[in-house]
Amino acid sequence: MTTNNPFQSLWWAGFECTDQMNCFGNRVDFLHITDHHNQLDTDYELIKPFSLQVVREGIRWSRVETRAYQYDWSVVEHMLDRGRAHGIQQVWDICHFGYPDDLHPLHPMFARRFAAICRAFVTFYRDRYPDGPLIVTPINEVSFISWLGGDARGTQPYTTNQGFQVKYGLMRAYIESIAAMREVDPAVRILTTEPLVNMVPPLNATRKQIREAADAHTNQFQSVDMLAGRHCPELGGAEDNLDILGFNFYYNNQWVMPTFESLPWMNEGNDHRWRPLRSLLLEAYGRYKRPIALTETSHPGEHRPQWIEFVANECAATLALGIPLWGICLYPIIDRPDWDHLDHWHHSGLWDAHFDENGAQQRILNETYAGALRQAQQQTFR
Repeated sequence: MTTNNPFQSLWWAGFECTDQMNCFGNRVDFLHITDHHNQLDTDYELIKPFSLQVVREGIRWSRVETRAYQYDWSVVEHMLDRGRAHGIQQVWDICHFGYPDDLHPLHPMFARRFAAICRAFVTFYRDRYPDGPLIVTPINEVSFISWLGGDARGTQPYTTNQGFQVKYGLMRAYIESIAAMREVDPAVRILTTEPLVNMVPPLNATRKQIREAADAHTNQFQSVDMLAGRHCPELGGAEDNLDILGFNFYYNNQWVMPTFESLPWMNEGNDHRWRPLRSLLLEAYGRYKRPIALTETSHPGEHRPQWIEFVANECAATLALGIPLWGICLYPIIDRPDWDHLDHWHHSGLWDAHFDENGAQQRILNETYAGALRQAQQQTFR
């Protein structure tokens, strides 16, 4: 693990890249649903005036490996080529909520297959671009996807009461993948991306409720603790697996246990249980002492400008504390629909998706969000 900042800009753009099976058992491929695969040049040109020189992209594991250990890199190669042509730095997710049809995290071959594709990706990349930083997120949001697939039956393996077992399988694969990638390129940078949340007890809580909420809050770090070997050391985790720690934070990331009632993100009621984002980032940094990034953040609808103002205030305060905050990623940068109900678009991007009479997808800039973003960038300028 090295401490030099490898990113071309503080502010990033995230292109939704899930290829998961949704709750109905249907494969959703957001590279195509958002038309990003057809509009790569357009999308990369759109973000340049906003100095978004770093993007999060995904290889879509289920599309690259349709047969075991046989990889089709053609789409990824095209994306790499366009990124290089536009001077855009791409950060790559290997698994962003999608697995091949014949795999899921409880499968005995899951870790081996995942380590193999990670090794193959780094080899493929370095054969083309031997120099410069390569930044990889092996698995996006282990904490969330293990709950979604292991407890909520929202994706593979569609189980309940097996969230920890799914997390265990994902982290075994994560740890083995880092070792495999470093065999090819010891300098590969690892960017973790996990939800950053605040879980609190009810008002007038009992001691038991206070303790249970505190335990739940601490468990948000369980996946990274596994990666570091602090939890479940038999998986082979180690502190040098920790490199750049990404945290995803949205307007509904603070809630009451066990009801999951959200705390309003503007904290209009001055609830003492609410915590500013800077406090949560400071807690995460204090736990691991690694550079951090806000790897996903957005708000749907009309409150996008207020949200980015809030985020900028908190990130500026975080930087003022001397914390190495290396990235702030607008995710998604282009609007996206719901995974399960594809006719419901969130209107959470810097650009909204509009469809003309022929069904072609167009990008429409949200001007108020754009103005607020420009102000936010000035506030966090270093």
